[in-house]
Amino acid sequence: KDLVVALIDRGKYDFVGLQEALRFQIDAIREALPYFQEIGVGRDDGKQAGEYSAILYDGRRWRVVEQGTFWLSDEPNTPGSKTWGNRIPRIVTWGRFADVKSGRELYVFNTHFDHQSQPSREKSAALLAERLAHRDPVLPAVVTGDFNAAEDNPAIRLLKGETDRSPIRLVDTFRVLHPRAKEVGTFHGFNGGTAGGKIDYVFVDAASNAKIVSAEILHDSHDGRYPSDHYPVMAEIEWPPTAE
Repeated sequence: KDLVVALIDRGKYDFVGLQEALRFQIDAIREALPYFQEIGVGRDDGKQAGEYSAILYDGRRWRVVEQGTFWLSDEPNTPGSKTWGNRIPRIVTWGRFADVKSGRELYVFNTHFDHQSQPSREKSAALLAERLAHRDPVLPAVVTGDFNAAEDNPAIRLLKGETDRSPIRLVDTFRVLHPRAKEVGTFHGFNGGTAGGKIDYVFVDAASNAKIVSAEILHDSHDGRYPSDHYPVMAEIEWPPTAE
């Protein structure tokens, strides 16, 4: 817990997308960092049971305009539903946020795709893309998550607009600044190392003309201990001023 809290606090982040977070773990983070508010529900029952894909946000700067969670299944509004070959429920939590000073708004979507079923990952990507395409198109969108899919996976290619079936095009913030980086594995199982593919992402929608100020895979550890079995990924993103 202490390593997670220290990493989040040090980053001074506006938004943090959590995966595999249980209720007591979210409570511990918020107790240590009380400026964070949250949106999200447990994936098992739509309340507090099971893992969350919660979004933490800095309540000093942002307020929630809209929020929701949908299940990655043929019944996205049914809590706990799973119909695509995944043995456990998978969800997307999303929020529409407004800057309390300027009033400018953006969307944040956060998810955790299935670790076993490729059909589930591809159908999940298609549903996520569809929901992104139906948001208010004027507002930028950030998409975070553990997608359990490397960069050449069809699910990721769909989200990046590299297939005919995709209604949207997302940009991998890390690759904007590090197009040739090779040691990019983000799952390490608490052992360190960078073998394997990059399966954790911070995406931004291509149409929003975002400027990627920084984007990193964070390899923080302390005395051989890691905050997570994945390396966190971060991005600092700026958007041009809106026309008045």
